Amino acid sequence: MRLPSLTHLRCFDSAARHQSFTAAGEEIGLTQSAVSKKVKELESDLGFALFQRVGRGVVLTAAGAGLAADLAQDLGALRTTVQKAVAAGAGRSALRLAVLPTFANRWLIPRLPDFFARHPEIELSLSTRLEPFDFARDPFDLAIHYGRDNWPGARMVELFGEQMVPIAAPELFAKCGLGNSATLTDVPLVHLESRSDAWADWFLEAGIAGQPRQDGRYFDQYSMVIGAATAGLGAAIVPFDMVSDELDSGALLQLSGPVLRSSKRYYLVRPHGSAPDAVQKFEIWITRQLRQRTG
Repeated sequence: MRLPSLTHLRCFDSAARHQSFTAAGEEIGLTQSAVSKKVKELESDLGFALFQRVGRGVVLTAAGAGLAADLAQDLGALRTTVQKAVAAGAGRSALRLAVLPTFANRWLIPRLPDFFARHPEIELSLSTRLEPFDFARDPFDLAIHYGRDNWPGARMVELFGEQMVPIAAPELFAKCGLGNSATLTDVPLVHLESRSDAWADWFLEAGIAGQPRQDGRYFDQYSMVIGAATAGLGAAIVPFDMVSDELDSGALLQLSGPVLRSSKRYYLVRPHGSAPDAVQKFEIWITRQLRQRTG
């Protein structure tokens, strides 16, 4: 069959992600009616409906959802191909890295100026991925993974473990007398939703009688937990490496008590087989960063 135009596919991809022709038009730079027309033309070419019109909105059909999932990966691969071609044309290499958002914002990105100073010939792009994926289908060169050594079909290099420490803003520290960790039973706490038992584990390690308050603030990313603690919304327990700068500057204070160590680790992950030169350089660089971290 004749392949649909890239414009039609881009309109569908955007509309599928937003579940809205209006939002797709804003993203692409077309009117709502133009997006709707191109999606209808695509449906005509394919011979089946991609959306169901529900009221003033649209919902993907089962066939449309399947196409959207595959197309998102295909367009990602196409972007990577073009990016690498542009980089090669400029005598550079392109490296695409899948990252965890808090790790990227709090640990990796602040160190990247050193990487680019050492390797100006490498262009690096970062995209968020929270779960393991198939490198054969998702066009990444490397990934940062937090968990266990269980990524199928990939080579995993251990980076470091996670050391969880309790922290608070100086104002809250002074107001609540947090020099004595026993006062934490009466202090508002900030929680990460996926690790809501972290404070209970820390209380147990610290030998504090009673249970931590459960009526605190809950967030789904460490970056938000750290932001909430910095704003004085409560004490938090977070990975030390993610707040080392704030602890050094005094924007946050570490409370006395034990350090929680997780059985999970951070890993640098890549496909099996020989690695391109740019991948090898990034792996050597991040290993050097870890030596500086522990040195």
